This record gives sequence, C-alpha cells and structure tokens, in this order.
Amino acid sequence: MRKTIFSLLLLSVGGFGVAQAQFSRPLSVGIGGGTTINLTDLANVEPQFAGHLDVDGLITPFISVGVHGERGTLKGHGYESDFKNKFWAFNANAKVRMGQFMGLPDNYSYYNLQASSFNKILANVYVGAGAGFIKNDIEANISSLYRTYIEENGGQISTELNGMNFIVPINVGVDIPFGRTLYGPQWAVNINYQHTVTTKDNLDAVVNKKDDHYGYISLGLKYALFNRK
Repeated sequence: MRKTIFSLLLLSVGGFGVAQAQFSRPLSVGIGGGTTINLTDLANVEPQFAGHLDVDGLITPFISVGVHGERGTLKGHGYESDFKNKFWAFNANAKVRMGQFMGLPDNYSYYNLQASSFNKILANVYVGAGAGFIKNDIEANISSLYRTYIEENGGQISTELNGMNFIVPINVGVDIPFGRTLYGPQWAVNINYQHTVTTKDNLDAVVNKKDDHYGYISLGLKYALFNRK
C-alpha cells in the first residue's frame, strides 16, 4: 500500500509542468452519496447508503489534494450472524488525472476553451490514494456456533464496538466538467469508486486473520470556488 502511494506521488511530480499558464488554482467543494459494500468476515453483502463532503485544492489543473468526510452504514450477514456498522470516516488524499500526462498546451485557457467534451472528460479520469480514520458504531448478533468456530481458529469476537481505526482509501473515478470559464470549469459531476482498507479487522465485530475492507460507489456534484471568470 505504501508503494502505491509513493508511486502516485512520483507520477505527480514527474508531470508537474503541464498546462500552468492562466491557471487560477481554485478550491472545489463537493457533495454526494452512494452505496457501501462490506468486504468483511460476515461477507453476505447488504448494500447500504452513505453520503460525503469533499474539499479539494488543485495544484495543477490535473493534480489535487483534499479532505473527504463520510457518513454511512455497512451491513452484512452470514453463519447465522449479522452486523450493522453506522460509521464516520475522514481522510486526506491526493488525486492525479490523465490530463497531467497527455501533452496538453501550456496555455490552460486555450486548452479549456478549445478542447472537445470527450478530451476534457478523458483528461479528468483519475486515480488517488490517502490516509485517515474510521469511527465505528457496531451492532452485532453473533451465533454461538460461529463464535466457537472463530475462537477455535485463533480469532475473537471484538468488544470494541465503538473504536477508531486507521484506514487507507484508494480512489478511481472521473470528474465530468461543465460550465467552463476562461480559467477552468465551474461545475463537475463526479463518479467515484473508493476502496477502503482498514488496519484492524473490526468493521463487523469479528476479529479474524484478514483485515476488513469496504467499497463505496458514489455520484456527486462539485463547484469551483475562487475561480476567475
């Protein structure tokens, strides 16, 4: 995981010089929602809703750093047991978009006004990674047979149902810009998949040999602040 984040930073630095002229480095705020998918010991998925808020700052037109806050629910069942986790999550992250490596004109205003819609969407396909925390609020019903099986195989049923864990989120998505101005798009529709890896196996109250993960598929809307017109 550390290698993935380090490689992302190297790629960002390598393509830093693209399309800088007439770029105002705006902030953007975003809001969205979608579906969570638990990847836990109780692996029968019951899709649930989550919502999020984002604040991102553009270093170049295609590299951003930001913060992400998330509120949602994870739910699953299996082995005559079930759990529900009403969680809060927060992370800081960086994203690199394809436009950073597409050899675009140095004059960003010219590119922004002349590029086709297809090229602008393609240039805003991104990957990203970050680090943060998740705050659990777990309700679990664990059958006696499953509890015995877990304990006999070196695991346990956690008593820390409201704990906080370190997480590493990995993002893949696209910003679809519209409302263009001389210095960049004013709005964007965001489609994102976030895969979150925990460092403690405790999203479902079952502590076993493998750390829990979860996925979050979301649709959002972003608005650029302080962008010159």
